[in-house]
Amino acid sequence: MPSDNAEKLFIGTKPVHLFFKAAIPGALGMLASSLYYLLEGILVGRILGPEPFAAVNLAMPFVIINFAVSDMIGVGSSVPIAISLGRGNKKEADSIFSAAIVMIFVSGIITGGLLFISAPSLFRMMGADENLIPYAVDYLRTYACFSPFTTMVFAMDNYLRICGKIKGSLIMNIAMAACSVVFEVFFLIILKGGIASAALGTCVGMSTAALTVLSIFISGKLDLRFKKPVFHFRLIKTIVSCGLPTFLSNVSGRIISILMNVILLSLGGADAVSVYGIIMAVDGLVMPLLYGTCDSLQPSVGYNWGARRFDRVVAIERCCFTAGAVVSIVLGAVMFFFPDFAITMFVEGENSIGIHTLGISAVRLASTAYVVRWIAVCTQCFMSAISKPGFAAAISVSAAFVFPLILIIALYPIGLDGIWLNLPGTALFTAILALLILTRCKSIIRNEKKKTIS
Repeated sequence: MPSDNAEKLFIGTKPVHLFFKAAIPGALGMLASSLYYLLEGILVGRILGPEPFAAVNLAMPFVIINFAVSDMIGVGSSVPIAISLGRGNKKEADSIFSAAIVMIFVSGIITGGLLFISAPSLFRMMGADENLIPYAVDYLRTYACFSPFTTMVFAMDNYLRICGKIKGSLIMNIAMAACSVVFEVFFLIILKGGIASAALGTCVGMSTAALTVLSIFISGKLDLRFKKPVFHFRLIKTIVSCGLPTFLSNVSGRIISILMNVILLSLGGADAVSVYGIIMAVDGLVMPLLYGTCDSLQPSVGYNWGARRFDRVVAIERCCFTAGAVVSIVLGAVMFFFPDFAITMFVEGENSIGIHTLGISAVRLASTAYVVRWIAVCTQCFMSAISKPGFAAAISVSAAFVFPLILIIALYPIGLDGIWLNLPGTALFTAILALLILTRCKSIIRNEKKKTIS
């Protein structure tokens, strides 16, 4: 039978009430978990200077790639876990959960080791000069050392929400962000450490949060229970296929970021890399709110899909799309009208004049993406929640790799403005693709309803 907590929350709560109960804490929790990246950028830029800040932006795509494999397993296992609980198959849900934990830990060891060894070569291949490389290597290697533990935190967030512990998820993310900031301030300001200390503070905070929540699951106090994992091909295939859209989005997006950094180094040097880093940092405020709103509703959508409650699936998604539009458009408008504030958060002083001059128009151009960006994000999360990984993968790969790559080639002749226009152009084309997929999805829901009636 499904757990009482999950059934009461996902089936017994009105869709609008469920949205406010799950989506808002979920969005705030994801924002809190991402906030330390923003604060880290501010601390590094203001304390260590523009060059270390540029080095962080060179290394960050590889940090995200390190998280991508474990995030794929976390998201990929969450979908079948939620559907299994909706069908009343508690044993299968526990089995998937236990296997996923082991897979995340092992993948963290492998990816962390590879990044630690290859770090110097990676940055030389990008064209970084000898001043930037030591900063970037120290930063990336610190994350690599903590990889088996930090990579678990995203999955723990998903599993808490599946168990109906929405407030627990929010508390974990806020506590993680707070710990990361405290440790980072301690290492960077009080101990006067270098760029590695900035990464160390974040890693300690993430590891503490992940291991604390994992210990609660192991104790058997939550609906999902850890037991001896049993691996088989069908299970691994299910996890990988359901998590593949998220993985492809993360990895493809980071590959594009790496390519853009290479182009930016050649067109505008470290200042251009810093401006791009500022845009991505501000994006790191907008997108967690968008993804957090949609992602926090995935367990409820998957649960209702498994329980054949298609009316509730549609009602929940209406709330999700409406909220996504409001969040995206409002925050995009803030970026457009107040670009100077976004820039001065990270860099200030005589050494940052070039960054400030270049950044005003860049931030304004990039902000126009949020007029339509919510359409693809909400649609991708919806497709993942109902176990339609093909559609979700099409959106994620197009948004993170295909359209950005096409636009890099098409807009390269106009120089740096072509880079800043990449984000809004990608958002527009991906929104069109998402609308086409939503049209197709209507017929899928109709067919599922017919099967239920018959």
